[in-house]
Amino acid sequence: MNRYESQFIKVNGLNFHLKTAGDEAGELVVLLHGFPEFWYGWRYQIDALTDAGYRVIVPDQRGYNKSDKPEGVDEYHIDKLIDDVAEIIDHYNKNRAIVIGHDWGGAVGWHLASTRPALVEKFIAINIPHPAVMPEVMKRHPVQMFRSLYMLFFQVPGVPEKFLSFHHFKMMKRALKQTSNKHTFSAADLDEYENAWAEKGALTAMLNWYRAAPAGLKSLKKNVGVPVKIIWGTGDRFLSKALAKASFKLSEDGEIAWIEDATHWVNHEQPDMVNRHILRFLEK
Repeated sequence: MNRYESQFIKVNGLNFHLKTAGDEAGELVVLLHGFPEFWYGWRYQIDALTDAGYRVIVPDQRGYNKSDKPEGVDEYHIDKLIDDVAEIIDHYNKNRAIVIGHDWGGAVGWHLASTRPALVEKFIAINIPHPAVMPEVMKRHPVQMFRSLYMLFFQVPGVPEKFLSFHHFKMMKRALKQTSNKHTFSAADLDEYENAWAEKGALTAMLNWYRAAPAGLKSLKKNVGVPVKIIWGTGDRFLSKALAKASFKLSEDGEIAWIEDATHWVNHEQPDMVNRHILRFLEK
């Protein structure tokens, strides 16, 4: 990770911390992390992409780690989240970029690809459905509604912050370990995450992504006109395969890769396989 350069840039009225790597002349790839991660969640993908000649930009998204944490739920509306990405692409003097997103980062990617396809060369979603399919799939599959109950808990003001931050974020660390394969997150990894979560205002900002989600549903556009690759760890305890299948139907040019023996955290657990799928899709 010594080859990664830290940068701070101001876009969309906020200061963002990013890691950058690779040839500045290479095609731009933007990696978008999800909850409860930060740029560090992509450490297994960055080198593979830079070795293939890509210019890689990995922001701490709005509210996370070293990036600004504006106050108020409205500041995390999905339209503002895609504005951040659009301005990051523009900042690096590119007309468009390859966008790869995991978890909430993938939700931002889906929305960007759906509403501003001119900015997205290709989009890769890793264990995240198009957010528009969530309500529909939950109606048809009660198990998915049960799996998503934690999102309702996150809507409560103040209480989740106290619960999740108790005793050095014990519950958040436990959740990562219990929902991933054994040895996915080392003690050193969890220390990195704890440092990011402990940044002033970070936990509330991170949870505000969930709190802003209901209002964002009105902005969603379903059809996706750019090439899409869905990479899905089949052991995901949060999100069912039905969500991936429903998302696939919204893409005019899409494909799915199912990865066995992997969970929601597939890009950590099976990095070589995920990287092969990414590079194969980008080289098509």
